[in-house]
Amino acid sequence: MTGESGGLLVRLRIEGPSMPEALARIAETILADPETAAHASIVDLAERSGTSTATVTRFSRALGFKGYANLRVAVATETGRAEQARWETDISGDITPDDQLDKVLDMITAADTRAIQATASGLDTAAVERVAAAIATAGRVEIFGLGSSGTAGSEMAFRLERIRVPVRYRADTHTALTNAALLGPGDVAIALSHSGRTREAIETLAEAADHGALTVAVTSFARSPLAEVADVAFVTSVHETTFRLAALSALHSQLLILDLIYVAVAQRTYERTAEALELTVRAVDAHRVPEPHTNRKRARRDKPL
Repeated sequence: MTGESGGLLVRLRIEGPSMPEALARIAETILADPETAAHASIVDLAERSGTSTATVTRFSRALGFKGYANLRVAVATETGRAEQARWETDISGDITPDDQLDKVLDMITAADTRAIQATASGLDTAAVERVAAAIATAGRVEIFGLGSSGTAGSEMAFRLERIRVPVRYRADTHTALTNAALLGPGDVAIALSHSGRTREAIETLAEAADHGALTVAVTSFARSPLAEVADVAFVTSVHETTFRLAALSALHSQLLILDLIYVAVAQRTYERTAEALELTVRAVDAHRVPEPHTNRKRARRDKPL
């Protein structure tokens, strides 16, 4: 990589977890608060990441920059801190107020596609197999997430419930914690948090772990507190666009991971799943507007006056 800033934060999210530990801590510190990092001195960044100034310099050069000063300019430019309007700074500055919707559509499509592809390329399918096998035979599955992560969690619960998996999505923290306390060996707990620092998600997963359940985290940060308390951690990639900050942009990547787990569960319970889907389709069929009978309408039009 050269000293250009385009895609730097996305690159750090993808490559950071596989870097040496000290360099990974620097990447995580920058990603946790890019705006602060854009103004931090080399000493500040070293202290915040628990490393040294020499390590920060090595980190900068590993990314293709001549030194830390160049890296800091790149971070500032990408986060909208370099000569951009205030509204752009707050919402990342990829889209201007005057952009036509055709252009906006292309940008959003490209951003989501890149995030999904990056998530897929880093996904551990063996870990997916492990989680799917556990869910397929679980006595109970508990899912927890707040905000946009809750949207993904709720969708996952809906899908699993429809194929006879005993699953519940919990949006209330106290309810999530009390039900996590009732889990045990053979059960599964899944928590979603883009940052991996949502206290409620961490506490819920830790509670489930204390009682022997298999714990699963879905987060964008492999070294986050949520990932650390989980037996299995899946890492999502995100690419921000204006008005769609990282936590919102993570939704598609979260759904990709959950969708793969769901399909893997369905594969393991094929007969049960097929029967359940047939029954549920039949149950709601009466509430669908019937398809138009084209031939009947045509016959009526052709009838002589």
